[in-house]
Amino acid sequence: MLSFILRRLVIAIPTIILISVFVFTLQKLLPGDPVLAMAGEERDPQVLEYLREKYRLNDPIPVQYFTWIGNALTGDLGISLRTNQPVLELIGEKLPVTIQLATMAMLFALIIGIPAGIFSAVKKGTVTDYISNVVALSGLSIPNFWLGIMLILLVSVKWKLLPASGYVPLSEDPIRSITVMLMPAFVLGTALAATLMRHTRSAMLSVMSSDYVRTARAKGLVERKVILKHAFRNALTPIVTLTALLFGELIAGAVLTEQIFTIPGFGKLVVDAVFNRDYAVVQGIVLVTAVGFIFMNLLADVAYVLLNPRLRKQ
Repeated sequence: MLSFILRRLVIAIPTIILISVFVFTLQKLLPGDPVLAMAGEERDPQVLEYLREKYRLNDPIPVQYFTWIGNALTGDLGISLRTNQPVLELIGEKLPVTIQLATMAMLFALIIGIPAGIFSAVKKGTVTDYISNVVALSGLSIPNFWLGIMLILLVSVKWKLLPASGYVPLSEDPIRSITVMLMPAFVLGTALAATLMRHTRSAMLSVMSSDYVRTARAKGLVERKVILKHAFRNALTPIVTLTALLFGELIAGAVLTEQIFTIPGFGKLVVDAVFNRDYAVVQGIVLVTAVGFIFMNLLADVAYVLLNPRLRKQ
């Protein structure tokens, strides 16, 4: 297992390097000058030159890249051009918020999507199966921002059941924090639940036609045991892989939902950094997100090996 993980890490290194080059290069192509935004309305030429020297923006682009990536390897992702705060510190403040939101959304997706997928596969060709597929397609089709606004109007404004927006740290008030996060987590979880439902159904249908499932039924095992122990256990591999990838997407792609519910997470940080031409923050966020994706892929690969005895033997 250790050698397997090491091989995956070796493969990940060139991927991270390519991503860093790609992000750094595209960032430089964005219109606008961050120094002009920092200098204010007066834009004194001496101040502009001082800022360019301070942040090494006069250096050639290759020199800027190697300086940045060299510092990143030591844990220094640079200083925010807007707030003069270390980028790593900013990410450390916002990342736990998005991780909490992503975790709750994934729980919603797993609780809804996997049982629905199993039930739909077992009831294949029935009215229940068709209804499940229609609901799944609806979940994939409804935009998150529209669903979020509708939930705020109904649940918060009309019924006054949950807070409409905001964020409370989990360490300060766990109950209040979870309550505030319920609606945005549900909004994100519905689309993922639909995706998980479709993949679970497909995996279950493939496994349920296998010889070992027919053999289990021929032995007289209870149908519930056949489905959960023999069929679902062997269908878990693609589901685990998909779950890891979806969790990575949640951390990187909750921008609209965080904006709608005014959650101070990764999404808001990215939007503010792009609008303010805060190069260091955007580069740091994308680099951390890419590493997070690779880490989730690694976890998926490890889970894949643990779930598949044949791969463990290899």
